[in-house]
Amino acid sequence: MKFKIDENLPTECATVLRTAGFDAETIEDEELSGAPDADVFEVCCRERRILVTLDLDFANVRAYAPGTHPGIIVIRSRSQDEPTLKALVGRVVPELERMGAGELWIVEPGRIRIREKGEG
Repeated sequence: MKFKIDENLPTECATVLRTAGFDAETIEDEELSGAPDADVFEVCCRERRILVTLDLDFANVRAYAPGTHPGIIVIRSRSQDEPTLKALVGRVVPELERMGAGELWIVEPGRIRIREKGEG
């Protein structure tokens, strides 16, 4: 699996995924900092990368319908300090083997909500 870490997450979140054996790049890696969501989405689709982000706009299933992209993981947490966000990304790692193409995952401290193709 390949991932793109949005600029609103610490770059160390990419390290968490790489350490687990995944291919993970950051928005900064491609010099896309400040790019509109549509551009980020297009790059993720073109590169077949799952977007990992704090941006709730990507949880909008009308704009980013499940099944129309490689996958989106939206991290939701009241605390957005680096250790908390890295821990939430790390919590997802053992669950990734069950992630289907095009799914939207909303990751919260106590649960993972999954939206699949056709749900919206």
